[in-house]
Amino acid sequence: MGRDDSVESGYGFEDEPKDKMRAKKEEEEEMVMSVERVFESKEVPSWRQQLTVRAFVVSLVLSVLFSFIVMKLNLTTGIIPSLNVSAGLLGFFFIKTWTKVLEKSGMLQVPFTRQENTVIQTCVVASAGITFSGGFGSYLFAMSGRIANQSGSAPGTNDYKDPSLGWIIGFLLIVSFVGLMAVVPLRKIMIIDFKLTYPSGTATAHLINSFHTPEGAKQAKKQVRALGKFFSFSFFWGFFQWFYTAADGCGFANFPTLGLKAFENRFYFDFSATYVGVGMICPYIINISVLLGGILSWGLMWPLIGKKEGDWYSAHLKPSDTHGLQGYKVFISIAMILGDGLYNFCKVFSRTILGLYHQVRGKNNLPRVVNGSATESGQLSFDDQRRTSVFLKDQIPTSFALGGYIVIAIISIISLPHIFHQLKWYHILIMYLAAPALAFCNAYGCGLTDWSLASTYGKLAIFVVGSWAGASHSGVLAGLAACGVMMNIVSTASDLTQDFKTGYLTLASPRSMFVSQVIGTAMGCVISPCVFWLFYKAFKDLGLPTSAYPAPYANIYRNMAILGVEGFSSLPKHCLSLCYGFFAASIVINAVRDSVPKKYSRFIPLPMAMAIPFYLGSYFAIDMCIGSLIVYLWERSNKTKADAFVPAVASGLICGEGIWSLPSSILALAGVKPPICMKFLSRAELKDS
Repeated sequence: MGRDDSVESGYGFEDEPKDKMRAKKEEEEEMVMSVERVFESKEVPSWRQQLTVRAFVVSLVLSVLFSFIVMKLNLTTGIIPSLNVSAGLLGFFFIKTWTKVLEKSGMLQVPFTRQENTVIQTCVVASAGITFSGGFGSYLFAMSGRIANQSGSAPGTNDYKDPSLGWIIGFLLIVSFVGLMAVVPLRKIMIIDFKLTYPSGTATAHLINSFHTPEGAKQAKKQVRALGKFFSFSFFWGFFQWFYTAADGCGFANFPTLGLKAFENRFYFDFSATYVGVGMICPYIINISVLLGGILSWGLMWPLIGKKEGDWYSAHLKPSDTHGLQGYKVFISIAMILGDGLYNFCKVFSRTILGLYHQVRGKNNLPRVVNGSATESGQLSFDDQRRTSVFLKDQIPTSFALGGYIVIAIISIISLPHIFHQLKWYHILIMYLAAPALAFCNAYGCGLTDWSLASTYGKLAIFVVGSWAGASHSGVLAGLAACGVMMNIVSTASDLTQDFKTGYLTLASPRSMFVSQVIGTAMGCVISPCVFWLFYKAFKDLGLPTSAYPAPYANIYRNMAILGVEGFSSLPKHCLSLCYGFFAASIVINAVRDSVPKKYSRFIPLPMAMAIPFYLGSYFAIDMCIGSLIVYLWERSNKTKADAFVPAVASGLICGEGIWSLPSSILALAGVKPPICMKFLSRAELKDS
């Protein structure tokens, strides 16, 4: 021991060789771990070359596909998993097939690059994002007379606005681009200076990078084959089920799997391939939380409150009247959603402030990047040097972003009051003044936690603008319209910064990311309303509790707006006390989750997920738990294969049945009805008949 010490620190004649060996070893390790060294020999195409016609043709096709999938999820349960992996995988498959055909015919001029793959993924996700932030299953449909009728009072002249293709497209085109302009000047701060992780954007980038390596391409082919196989199965399963749904209450979706009594309380497996796929993608705790919420509500609370009929509420109300049992279902779920949203808003906001404080305080100790290299404060890796150089190469002028924001704001202030005369110009002005700060907070928080709080900011707008406008000026509609403005701004802002992160890691130019996001958003502003209009016209019971498409969040958002305008006077007896209790419980549960070690917190349910079945029931929770069980058994038997193929199989199940909604809507519009009704009756009902 003494000799070694004297050799190394006493005399020091072995220091230089050891330093060289250590440096060489570190260099070798970096070369092994470096992604960009794999692509070093490939030239990075210019931002214009990344924006190819074929990329946008494929994006258009996939945007229609994903719009149907997200719309179906919007109008059924509102649970929408991340579809970034599916978009990247299908984009790779379509373009690879395209280029392979052209290559064999000798007509291929431009090879398929990972940058082009990123452009497709960005465009498709931006388009599908409008299907969510457009509010077709929430605030926008909540404005309709159909949902207003379910709130317990007939709509007055200013209390509702029925959907129309023209004003919906116009509204989305006005409000969907503001968020993009708001965060463009902040892209370097978010990606380079703050080095925010954006977990979903990073995961998508790693996936795209892997596709374009030789081994990754082979793996991608197998994944696409698995996706196609389960896509076909899911599509034809949806087609097969259609034959047995000739009337209400018919078909496999109404199979009393757990018995008739359980079926009455919304506990059954409805044979939905879509929600089995969703369950395979969602973490175990979300699926278990949804099931626990169903057991707590439909298994315990609603039967107990139902016994108070005639005491707590009138026995002569319609089932959909929110002054009766329906009110407890809606408002208690609202209380849980608001409690969860408030807690997470405060958590993410505080992390944002704390993160900014540490960034500002420690900025002098961080490596400062100038044209892709580091100063003496630190040394960037080869990957970071190359990525930073490309990211800073194609600048988007700040003057362009600020000018665009001001122009869109002026157009909005002038035009939106013509679409919603309940929404005044000063409401819009205040929102646009606050929007950049809120867009930054949402984008920054998403970078830290992978959690976009767009719907929380939207709910905040409902209460602020709704109460500001007041009942005498149709505050319900004003609040819902304000929700749409705010939700679109902050949602597109976080989406774009996440795509900037994906582009940074795949060497896609920020300009190509911005252009593809703009084109994808424009596609979504037209495609999504058309898809919704198809559902709206094809299914006359859309939005009703008994429908195959009950749009639960539309009812919830409508009642939030009523609550914001009218206060607590609209609640049935003891409902307010229960709401207080569940609101507080949501905050406490979240606080406990964040305070205990991770090995325990992963077993604590999520209040937001628990709230969803309070209104709908547990039928989809059972589907999702079966998806979790499949993943669990697969991981136990072969974890490597499960990790590689679960996203592809789940995407196939979701996409297949999701796209079946297109032909089923067309058949409904054409008046074609299924030939068979498969129904399940109790023995007593058979005797009566």
